[in-house]
Amino acid sequence: MFSVTVRDHMMIAHSFRGEVFGPAQQLHGATFLVDATFRRAELDADGIVVDIARASDELKAIVGQFNLHNLDDDPTLAGVNTTTEVLAKVIADRLAERATAGDLGEGGRELAGITVTLHESHIAWASYERSL
Repeated sequence: MFSVTVRDHMMIAHSFRGEVFGPAQQLHGATFLVDATFRRAELDADGIVVDIARASDELKAIVGQFNLHNLDDDPTLAGVNTTTEVLAKVIADRLAERATAGDLGEGGRELAGITVTLHESHIAWASYERSL
């Protein structure tokens, strides 16, 4: 399996519901490095997994919807605890929609899967992996 990874970052504000989150139930900020890995079994006719520039642009566009925003105010995330794991899935699903729509080029339609990893710090991160 071949893979290509592109990276961006975002700074968000949010709060959580539930005793398990302790002080994080209050509004707080987080900064994430966001890695998106695109996979396919065979390279396309040009010898690539996906156009890196297009993949980077699409990740930037999706991350830009959250960057410098309070996620508690985002209607698409209403009622959801926007944990690192949940955000990884949301970003992966949005990238998958763009891939199948052709926004990553024709090669994007032939991807086998996407993994999104959000790095909270140098010692903690979460990922969501999905098939296409």
